[in-house]
Amino acid sequence: MIMTKTKLTAEERSFFEKVRLAIFANPFSAERTAVDRQLVKKKPPSNRKKLVDLLIKVVDKQLRQICPETNNSILNFREDDRQLVQYGILFHLFHKYSADFDQHIQEQIRQGDKPCPVNFAADLLAEMVAIGIGKKESVRFFSLFFQMRRAFYFIDQIVGNSPCMKDLRRDLWNNIFTHDIWIYDQYLCDRMEDFSTMLLGATGTGKGLAAAAIGRSGYILFNEKEKCFVESFTRVFISINLSLYPEQLLESELFGHKKGAFTGAIQGHDGIFSLCAPSGSIFLDEIGEVTTPVQIKLLQVLQDRIFSPVGSHTQRRFHGRVIAATNRSIDALRAQKLFRDDFYYRLCSDLIHVPSLFQRIQEKQDDLDDLLAHTVQRIIGKPAPELSRKILNIMNQQIANDYPWPGNVRELEQCVRRILLKQQYSGDTVLSATGTSRTLDELLMQEQLSAQQLLSKYCALLYEKHGSYESVARQTRLDRRTVKKYIDSC
Repeated sequence: MIMTKTKLTAEERSFFEKVRLAIFANPFSAERTAVDRQLVKKKPPSNRKKLVDLLIKVVDKQLRQICPETNNSILNFREDDRQLVQYGILFHLFHKYSADFDQHIQEQIRQGDKPCPVNFAADLLAEMVAIGIGKKESVRFFSLFFQMRRAFYFIDQIVGNSPCMKDLRRDLWNNIFTHDIWIYDQYLCDRMEDFSTMLLGATGTGKGLAAAAIGRSGYILFNEKEKCFVESFTRVFISINLSLYPEQLLESELFGHKKGAFTGAIQGHDGIFSLCAPSGSIFLDEIGEVTTPVQIKLLQVLQDRIFSPVGSHTQRRFHGRVIAATNRSIDALRAQKLFRDDFYYRLCSDLIHVPSLFQRIQEKQDDLDDLLAHTVQRIIGKPAPELSRKILNIMNQQIANDYPWPGNVRELEQCVRRILLKQQYSGDTVLSATGTSRTLDELLMQEQLSAQQLLSKYCALLYEKHGSYESVARQTRLDRRTVKKYIDSC
């Protein structure tokens, strides 16, 4: 006897189509918040966590209505409805096990480079199979769940609610999963090594933290037989500051060297390109400092995915992803022929601007309070709201409201330490006195500036702080060419 398949009502289809949109939307985007509010409907809470908690309850209630416990397989639904119901169940399972994933992330951080067993994996995989998802596909979904939870975990640790910081978290998520996670899942989850990333921003803004969020959030397959993931995410991210090494030694650190390749090479050495796991990423910090010969060799790695250790003709293959960063103006470096255009184009699949502390505070004063509390907690090892308020009071008394924070977040950390030691911090007077901001102040006081000259000086100041024409254009609401014209005339 042929059993009649369950058919969703129009209202149910509309609901689960919105659930699908919620799954595919960037969790740090306004679009995701809008979809969540549509699903919750009645008086959605403004707090993001409360909104998600309420949404989970709403989806679970809808699933219980269409999937009673005695008949909860997606195979019981008509083919055109089956995938929509699957999205709803996957949404339910992801959030049901999210606390277990978070606990596993913390345990893996404590254990280090050896993959930890995933104790809840068998239960989650069994639930997927029970509702009609194939075993191989269940493992793929489980691996994707872990990647999504890791990415959210690390990106969410980047503190700040100013518009520029919300943009940063949104951009980091898109960098990992693209703008459409369905496209990522279907076509790109094992192809992201072709997408190099350039992080731009002044010294001390947190480019390393942003790079680590990307690098630790790559797709790692679950090994069902071993009951663990094939790699620890703590091992797949390798960072190197390129400005610390002379050219010959830098090539050895990057590509390795053969025994006897140069004086002092008494044994062979594997560089970071050899050590990087297939699912890993290499963070090349201070990329603006490397010489043209090194740029050419790095370009070959990015183009052909091959490299040779110093002193060897043996070619090795690189399978990871490259993330680069500089605190210098990449536009100025290219204009001065210090940074090759072909190398730039291979690095800039994505450009992400990490905002300055000054910009963050100007957009939202509360960012300083939140970041200060986070910094104090990290220094003393636990939350200390009373101590944070005391430090903030001292800062408000001793530091001007328009202080530019030239050292950015790194300077704020030292400010907290200085106040804890001496109860005082007056800012970095050397950089404040010699920077563009002081020059502009003096010109305003001493000269009759035309409107064009004032705008040129202001654009130059922003360019010094943010390091790119695009950032200046965004803040001044001018187009990029106009910004460049004003800066060049300054």
